[in-house]
Amino acid sequence: MSTSAGPLFTAADINGLSLRNRFAVAPMTRVSANEDGTATERMARYYERFARGGFGLLITEGIYTDQAFAQGYRDQPGITDAAQARAWRPVVKAAHRHGARFFAQLMHAGAISQGNRFRDGTVGPSAVQPLGSQMEFYYGRGAYPAPSAMTDGQIAEVIDGFATSAERAVAIAGFDGIEIHGANGYLIDQFLTEHTNRRSDRWGGGARARAAFAVAVFKAVRAKVGGNVPVGIRISQGKVNDFSHKWAGRNRDAEAVFATLADAGVDYIHVTDHEAWKPAFEGGHDSLVALARRFAPNLALIANGGLHDASRAQEVVEAGADIVAFGKGALANPDLPNRIGAVRELIPFDPALLGPIADIKAQELAL
Repeated sequence: MSTSAGPLFTAADINGLSLRNRFAVAPMTRVSANEDGTATERMARYYERFARGGFGLLITEGIYTDQAFAQGYRDQPGITDAAQARAWRPVVKAAHRHGARFFAQLMHAGAISQGNRFRDGTVGPSAVQPLGSQMEFYYGRGAYPAPSAMTDGQIAEVIDGFATSAERAVAIAGFDGIEIHGANGYLIDQFLTEHTNRRSDRWGGGARARAAFAVAVFKAVRAKVGGNVPVGIRISQGKVNDFSHKWAGRNRDAEAVFATLADAGVDYIHVTDHEAWKPAFEGGHDSLVALARRFAPNLALIANGGLHDASRAQEVVEAGADIVAFGKGALANPDLPNRIGAVRELIPFDPALLGPIADIKAQELAL
């Protein structure tokens, strides 16, 4: 395995920020913050394990960005004010002590919120009831309610929430970079997706037009954090409530999304798929990673999705990925890079880590 993973041990760079290797921890919802959205000492120990285990880059779970409709889950961390931002400081410092870089992933749940302490009801691009059911391992139950269609004023407030949260993440919490969550069915992805975005204004229309909201969020974040802070965006086809979703326009939609983001100036795109090495579309040949590389050739590219097997990781590197992000493999092996480097066997993933509630378990901290 160490031979196949050799390229992952080389240094990488995102917008001038040096990473000691190309192993990243993928963002994973852990519903382990305090009720008021502040990060905890348990979270600091959880993330520190990955840094001590050799990962060059850590990406947080999704952090909510405003005190209106952004929060998606009970016990989700936020960064909506100075108190929440300060609570992240010891978490970031714990990662930095071991040489890892740490990015804050900023998230607005939109129509698939299932645990918001600030508001009743949900909002989305259009008043379309989400598919699927709420996730019980994040304290959800039953169908998602139909959201209210967002007004222009609410859209502006959401964009500002992302921007000011990014500013706090860098200036107060000390994060090294920002990842905008544009994947997995959350708000930005709802704007990107045809059946959840039926708007006829500047935020709706064809695939490129539907990407306008993502671009607006990015530009607002960039204006707040400056040009030297890495800012990227996570993109997927599948969603937590619509696992098998595919873009109707196939490669044409992939070009619209990836090229539009590249033209906007994002520093990296984080592509996630269930099995990231497989073709993005039935009957096709290219993975979503390969399509992102084709249509955004000059950006750093992070790949995620079932890549704990070295041969699979090697496939996405050959397809154009610069960095490989590990989810379940990292949960089972918080020292995964060190294990691979020492040619030690990896521990199989235990589904109990995600059940009955997908929070941080005592066994994770004891590994």
